[in-house]
Amino acid sequence: MLSSICNFLNDFLRIREIEDYPNAINGLQLGNNGRVTKIGAAVDASEATIELAIGENVDLLFVHHGLFWAGLSPITGACYRKLRRAISSNLAVYSAHLPLDLHGELGNNVLLAEALRLPGAEPLSWDSKRLGITVSIELDLAELLKRLREVLGRDPWVCASGPQKVRRIGIVTGAGGNLLEKVAARGIDTFVTGEGPHHTFALAEELKVNLIYGGHYATETFGVRALAARAAAEFELPWCFIDHPSGL
Repeated sequence: MLSSICNFLNDFLRIREIEDYPNAINGLQLGNNGRVTKIGAAVDASEATIELAIGENVDLLFVHHGLFWAGLSPITGACYRKLRRAISSNLAVYSAHLPLDLHGELGNNVLLAEALRLPGAEPLSWDSKRLGITVSIELDLAELLKRLREVLGRDPWVCASGPQKVRRIGIVTGAGGNLLEKVAARGIDTFVTGEGPHHTFALAEELKVNLIYGGHYATETFGVRALAARAAAEFELPWCFIDHPSGL
């Protein structure tokens, strides 16, 4: 069953077509004996989430940030422990980074916009690479922030240097703060992302853009949950979400 699920996901997410960071290694990162009885979803393939998944009797874990995010390194310490624990527990790990962020139905960006009740999302791209979405709407900034608090379950960090009546919103989940200048050049007055560098506070003030950081983790829980639910329905399996928030 593992190979059937992976083939389904590879086609559904267009894994082979979407360029990503070299260390993302999208697709099946760690196999098992081929048997799948329960699917789990987590943002990160950390030692903690692997342990939690095993405790939930998961044998296929979907993640957004995979096992090899830090790049090539010796299999020692935490790397050894989590690989050994996963293998000994027959836990397979499947990772989807940008293919999941950008998916038109189950992507983090699209699902965050839907949760915020922002209709009419359109692709936001640079250099022929789609990285987010944009929405044209008339909405009070205070209302947008209220919806964000409800959806993300936390208070976002806000630099309210743009208009109080929002007209064009850009969304890039995760660490999109370094795109602020490019976003502003597209006429976007309010940028929602997960996190970014310190200097973006002054830059947002200078560009007169509302900059909102909702949290890297909080903005990227949507895709893995939706993906697990879709695969579980397709293959008639139970699934669960492994919640291990970073607070970042």
